[in-house]
Amino acid sequence: MLQRIQTIYLLCAAIISAGLIFVFHLWVSNDGTVVFAKDNLVYIGLFIGSALLSLISLIMFKNRIAQFMLGRLNIILNFILLGFFVYQSLNVSGETAVSEKGIGMLLPIVSIVFLALANKAIKKDEDLVKSVDRLR
Repeated sequence: MLQRIQTIYLLCAAIISAGLIFVFHLWVSNDGTVVFAKDNLVYIGLFIGSALLSLISLIMFKNRIAQFMLGRLNIILNFILLGFFVYQSLNVSGETAVSEKGIGMLLPIVSIVFLALANKAIKKDEDLVKSVDRLR
């Protein structure tokens, strides 16, 4: 059933991961160049992977347990992406190559929030189905 609230949450997470990365920049380097996610293959791959996992989870609405597990996997993928951003902004060598952080660095956090809300709704549906099965 596609008319559930987790459909909207998963669709929002997919739009954030696939669409907004081309609109918002990640950071501005010391020499003034604006860096988008499309400039780095790792970042674009992780963002597109997150969007694809959201869409696959959206399509698998009949198998709620698999949908829930894909949501968890997607949250882990977004945490990995967030870790790359933290590593890039706070370089290990002591010098920061990032002078100004952009709003694009917050996109994985917003995506994680939508994925957590979707997983909460999926879990609620699964608990409802299990409680109805107990009555039969």
